[in-house]
Amino acid sequence: MVGYCSGVCTMEPQKAITHIVKRDGSVAEFDRDRVATAIYKAAAAVGGHNKDLSRKLSDEVVQVLSHAYPPPDMPTVEEVQDVVEKVLIENGHAKTAKAYIVYREYRRRQREHRGKAGDRRSRLPYRLMYENLLWNQEHGCGTVDNLNERIKDGSFPQLIKDADRSYTEGVFRAADAISSQQGTKLIIVAGPSSSGKTTTTAKLAGRLKELGVETVLLNLDHYFFDLEVHPKDEHGDYDFETPEALDIRLINKHLKALVEGETVKMPYYDFVTGKRRVDAADISIGRNQVILIDTLHGLYEPLTQSVDDELKYKVYIETVYILKDRDQNFLRWTDIRLLRRMVRDHAQRGYDPRQTIGHWHYVRRSELKHIIPFINDADYVLNGALPYELPFHKKCSYLHFPEFIREWAGDPKRRDAYIRADRIHNLLSQIEPYGDESAVPEDSLLREFIGGSIYKLH
Repeated sequence: MVGYCSGVCTMEPQKAITHIVKRDGSVAEFDRDRVATAIYKAAAAVGGHNKDLSRKLSDEVVQVLSHAYPPPDMPTVEEVQDVVEKVLIENGHAKTAKAYIVYREYRRRQREHRGKAGDRRSRLPYRLMYENLLWNQEHGCGTVDNLNERIKDGSFPQLIKDADRSYTEGVFRAADAISSQQGTKLIIVAGPSSSGKTTTTAKLAGRLKELGVETVLLNLDHYFFDLEVHPKDEHGDYDFETPEALDIRLINKHLKALVEGETVKMPYYDFVTGKRRVDAADISIGRNQVILIDTLHGLYEPLTQSVDDELKYKVYIETVYILKDRDQNFLRWTDIRLLRRMVRDHAQRGYDPRQTIGHWHYVRRSELKHIIPFINDADYVLNGALPYELPFHKKCSYLHFPEFIREWAGDPKRRDAYIRADRIHNLLSQIEPYGDESAVPEDSLLREFIGGSIYKLH
């Protein structure tokens, strides 16, 4: 490790660094713009958007490197990154340095997983996991007891504001990335059930409009086949979680026609009756408009294969919340989404909550097969978890679980549902309730599930 000099010391002029040593040992030209971009992205991750400052800091990184590695010496990629971290910290940008460190670790884990035999791609959003872990530590909500304390000490409403702001900033960063990409004709918001795609799509559309990108929503939920054509299982339940539950042929036909400037007849699916009505409305896109869709299976290639890849931008949303309970178990992200769907399906689709939890094995099976394996195909990965939502879920759903546990105990055909119910009941039993829903803004992602959202996309 070389000795570094901070930006406040005096250095004699040196010839600027021109080359670096890559991780595989090869030599490549040094690109100072990449340093500036890396600093800017790290700053943007914590709310900073000052490109001039990023350039100034990158110049200081180059100055340090030039003195530490005079030609013909060359730094490695890792040594360049070490200097970036040091310059950020010494210039008072600790949060940006932390974001940069988190991303370095995320990339390291990605390389590690790619290098393991038989592990072709990582299925875990490591960047979001590290960012969420740090965020929870900074905001006092990383354990059940931390969360309960914020309710007891009266700071819970502030947690709601901070969490909503963090989520919205993530959406805005996605919009910024989309607006900077030329030629996009199809924006896809994908993610597993109840991850928050509807609200994310609405916020994304609003932000893109502010950036001069006009979108036209194509709701793929209306492309479901009639429910009656799907076979029932032994419990009388339908499996409509697979991509094949959608009319993929018609979706591709319509997407291709829309991209080529044609008008299509949009279908309409009624979730109450389980029936689809064809030719419900005309839809088309203008020359400067972009199609926007939100769907479970947006990363599933056959769903949008009629549109060239270079015309697509894919946003993936997941509920990443690193929370430890009193038994030292970590919260399962799928349980957050299950709770969300129980509330939404009961209020908006007339489903009994036991139907939702009993159906969840179909949800998980499809996610593991058709959604999660393709996470690395996304252009942007967004976190839709809200650290404040569990107390509201307790208010809405907790009383149902003892009945489910009694009903399904000892029933081998309901073993999966019983395990989920028992696990969630144990978690919610540790959570302090919080009944004041007025503290949740009308534009919050949580409103998509508990009701009262200002967004009406479906």
